[in-house]
Order: sequence, then structure tokens, then C-alpha cells
Amino acid sequence: MVDVARLIAARGPRVTIVTTPVNAARNRATVDGARTAGLPIELVELPLPGPRHGLPEGMEAIDQMIGHEPGMFIKFFHAIWDLAGPLEEYIRTLPRRPVCLVSDGSSPWTAPVCDRLDIPRLVMHFPSAYFQLAVHCLTAHGVYDYDRVDEMEPFEVPGFPVHAVGCKATIRGFFQYPGVEKEQQDVLDAEATADGLLFNTFRGIEGTFLDAYAAALSKTTWAVGPTCASSGMVDDADSKAGRGKPADVDAGHIVSWLDARPPASVLYVSFGSITQLSAKQLAELAQGLEASRRPFVWAIKEAKTDAAVRALLDDEGFEARVQDRGLLVRGWAPQVTILSHQAVGGFLTHCGWNGTLEALSLGVPALTWPTIADQFCSEMLLVDVLGVGVRSGVKIPAMYLPKETEGVQVTSGDVEKAIAELMGDEPEAAVRRTKAKEIAAEARAAMVEGGSSHSDLTDLISYVSELSRKRLHENSTALPSAAAEL
Repeated sequence: MVDVARLIAARGPRVTIVTTPVNAARNRATVDGARTAGLPIELVELPLPGPRHGLPEGMEAIDQMIGHEPGMFIKFFHAIWDLAGPLEEYIRTLPRRPVCLVSDGSSPWTAPVCDRLDIPRLVMHFPSAYFQLAVHCLTAHGVYDYDRVDEMEPFEVPGFPVHAVGCKATIRGFFQYPGVEKEQQDVLDAEATADGLLFNTFRGIEGTFLDAYAAALSKTTWAVGPTCASSGMVDDADSKAGRGKPADVDAGHIVSWLDARPPASVLYVSFGSITQLSAKQLAELAQGLEASRRPFVWAIKEAKTDAAVRALLDDEGFEARVQDRGLLVRGWAPQVTILSHQAVGGFLTHCGWNGTLEALSLGVPALTWPTIADQFCSEMLLVDVLGVGVRSGVKIPAMYLPKETEGVQVTSGDVEKAIAELMGDEPEAAVRRTKAKEIAAEARAAMVEGGSSHSDLTDLISYVSELSRKRLHENSTALPSAAAEL
């Protein structure tokens, strides 16, 4: 959202980012940097009424809830929905109404606020268009009806532009779970009444899915990404290092370490901010990395909270054994800094859409390890459609695994084999690397003047301006007759 705000502000419109205090703190440096560069952009905080719904004070993001009981997520959703009042109060204090509000697809509570204030509203989806279309097709065909299809029963996605096979466990919308049926209906209603849809993607990789989704919902749809490929965000070292949460290691130290490795020789390993692997699965991954004999950078956030993981790294001697070719980051790593380095030749990823776009934009092939939500669709896009990925062997989300597996789906042997396939010298690996570089060039081209995403953003701004003028005219012409009736 911050990236999109910066892109719009760079075209001239004044943009205000509205979020909660914790999320504002995470993004303040980026916004301040944009303001210093002269962009008309502001950051406004609305306190999250979490304690009113049973949340601890300061719990305002999904990654803060890892390890808590599932019921905490329901409380979190209720608290977010309760932001509608503060948002409306804030807008009513402004000297003039915004010409448009852009809310993410998981914030449908903004719809009634915009209706009451007569403000145009766009919905921005942050998973892939592939995922959004797959979920729409499955919903339209009733596949998610709990009494119709087993969670693990494989099926081909009906009415989809390409052959895609999954199950309810691997292709499911964010609110398509028991207990959040109201929230799911709110999401569908808010999308159906939106004035348009945005995606952080580009037509070079998802044009077919974007067009099909726009047609299915009869909505004007724009692709304005990948935002991470914007020149202002990838050419500057500080911007690269500052993406995401603050890193737990100095970016310069990582760059120096990578400088000493041959081109395309290093595997970067990261599972993002939310995904948590079990200690047993992490041990299998560690053994596979060690057996691969290839250099790697591993962002292992579990080392900050899991004693068993720290024991693996320290007491069992893993870090000491691989210190000549492995760099461990115990926490958050400066991901774009790493992926953009010439020494990196592969990315072992959970297939979150942000990380997926960063890999695609920087020409790095992926070793896919999806865990939840839209990530299995990102894997299918990377491997089956774009041809730039290798599967690790994950079949279903870990939450569906029997307890006796201890969360293990991918053995150390699987890891070693997949790394060899991704990073090796076989012709198939060379083809993947070539395709990855071609897609990266397309991504950069999409974001510059004349590119598809640049043009879509231009069209979006014109569309919103015209829509706002039209509503203003309608309201002004309606006032005299209303006064006469009074």
C-alpha cells in the first residue's frame, strides 16, 4: 500500500495513508523519505480498538499473533471492522473530502463509510490475479460448500484459463473458514460495489488472469505493479534495505559476504514474516542445506523465539559446521538487497506474493515451499505457467498434517534434490534462469513510461478524477431540488 501511495503521489495527487500506530511506525521511515523527496504524501494513525475485542494493547498485525490461539484472529478481524467509525470521523474533519479511497480487499468495512460520504472507492487485491480468479471460479461452482467436497479431494479449477489442480486446503480465500462467514460476505459485497479493482502485478505475467477476473466481475481493473520494480525503489541502496520490517542484521555485512561468492551461486532462504515451520521441519531443511554443499543465506526468524531451533543452530553445531558457506540471519533480513545481488541464483520461498514479485522482478528462480492461503497458487504460477520455479514437495498446509508427522512434509533428501535441480547446470535449470531474466526485464519495462503498469496507473488517475467530477456535478445539481422540496 505504501508503494502504491508513493507511485500515485509521484504523479501529482496528494495521498494520505491511513493505518494503525504499530503499522505506521513500521512504515514511517519510508513515508518520511518520500516526503523528503518532495512527494505529497502523509501518514495518519487511527488507534485500533483491539482491547475492546479482547486483544492485547499494541497487537495490530497478523505476524504479532503467531503462537496465539486461533480465536485471536477472529478478535483481530472484529477490531479491524470496528475501525469504520474512526475512519469516518477522520474524513469528516477534513477541509475537503478525498476524491477516492483505496482499501485492500480484506478491509470491506470501508464500503459503508464511502457510501455514507459519497466517496468513490477502489479495492486493491494483494495476492495474485491467478489466486483471485481461482477462488472466484471455485466459489461460483460451489466447491467451498463444506458438505460437498472433502478438504483434500483434488479437483481441476473449473472455468480457469489454464489447467490448474488443487484442493480446498490449498486454494481458499482469506475468509473462507468457519467462524468468519460474515466477514467473507462483507468482502464479496464490498468488491461487487467497488468502483474498480487494482492489482500489484503486471500484464506480462498475469494478463490472461486479470482480463478473466475483470470480465467475471464486470469491473474496470488495473495492474499497477510490480511496485518493487519501480526505479525509485530498486535503484537506491537504502530503499532496498528498508523494504519490509527493520532488518536484524546490517545490510552492508550481507553485501560484503555476498561479494565474496561467485555469480548465481548462492541460495537465499526465507519464509517471510508470518510462516512458522516446526522445529523438526527446520531440522530437515538444515540438513538438506548442509548436504547440498552450496552457499546460502538463511533468514531464520524462529531462532528468536524457539529454543529447539536455537539448540539446532548452536548446541548441535549446525551454524559452526556451515560457517564457511552459510550465513544465518536470526530474524528479518534485507530481502531486496539480497535478491538483487549478482551472487544470488535461487530463492527458497514460501511464495508470499510480495516475495514472489521481488524474485520475478530481480530475475531469481524460485524453489517453492508454500504454506497457507494464496501461496499454493503462487507456486502454480511460478512453476506451471511461468516456468521459473521448482517444487520442494509440499502438498498441503502444515495445519492439515497429522500430529505424528511433527510438521514434516519435506525431508532433507527432498531439500537436497530440489536445490540441485534449481541451482544445477542441467539444461532445464539454464532455461529457468533465462526465463527469469526475461520476466525481470518485462517487470522493469512495465513500470516505466510507456509500460503497461505505468499506463494503467495513468488511466486509473484519469478515471478517478473523472468519476469524482461526475459525482460532484450530480450532487451540486441535486441540491436545489432538494432545497425546493424542503
